[in-house]
Amino acid sequence: MISIDLNADLGEGFGRWRLTDDEQLLSVVTSANVACGFHAGDAATMRRVCALAAERGVAIGAQVSYRDLAGFGRRAMDVPPAELAAEVAYQTGALEVFARAAGARVAYVKPHGALYNRVVHDEGQAAAVVEGVLLAGAALPVLGLPGSRLLELAAKAGLPAVPEAFADRAYTARGTLVPRGEDGAVVTDPADVVERAMGIATAGTVVSHTGEPVEVRARSLCLHGDTPGAVELARRVRRRLEAAGARLESFA
Repeated sequence: MISIDLNADLGEGFGRWRLTDDEQLLSVVTSANVACGFHAGDAATMRRVCALAAERGVAIGAQVSYRDLAGFGRRAMDVPPAELAAEVAYQTGALEVFARAAGARVAYVKPHGALYNRVVHDEGQAAAVVEGVLLAGAALPVLGLPGSRLLELAAKAGLPAVPEAFADRAYTARGTLVPRGEDGAVVTDPADVVERAMGIATAGTVVSHTGEPVEVRARSLCLHGDTPGAVELARRVRRRLEAAGARLESFA
């Protein structure tokens, strides 16, 4: 039986502005990547999402980012490693307060946006993220792209390294994500998203944007909360996986 985690980016709002349908997505996913205030999110939002996740038995993950509210954490930035490590620990610790208040805990850490893509190849930034996780005081699992420097360094530091894949993002032939500025980087057709999710979960492969099959061995499958129709996409993916006999459960 296939066992796979379904995660989504949640809490991506600020003040009265909400981007993600947190309540509905938390009825579908098994892990919630909660924005920690640097690319989106605020204290009230973090508290609300942690309470909902704990109530529904969904694992809570700290989605850490560069300090970039204006750019939603998707702009390239150069942050000194020591500063980045401190900011990763700061974000993780802030979310832990609200997770504990809800009777849960932060169960893993996942970088967001530009930081996520940077730590695929940049050893210095990847090492800073790992240092920040360790600084936060727990041997938390780290979620990232298979074959990334982040997962390699996390494993070397004794942290569980959890590979993930994306059902709603296009891949290059090298197994990296197509930059969001390029056409077709985000996959929005529901049938395509479902088929890609099934290919990843059952065969460990996905078709690249240039047509080549790419090996993607993943323990967790991500659906972006800000993708148009995200809730229905998540529901369709989950229904199809369960119909195929998959067990949906958090890696954490």
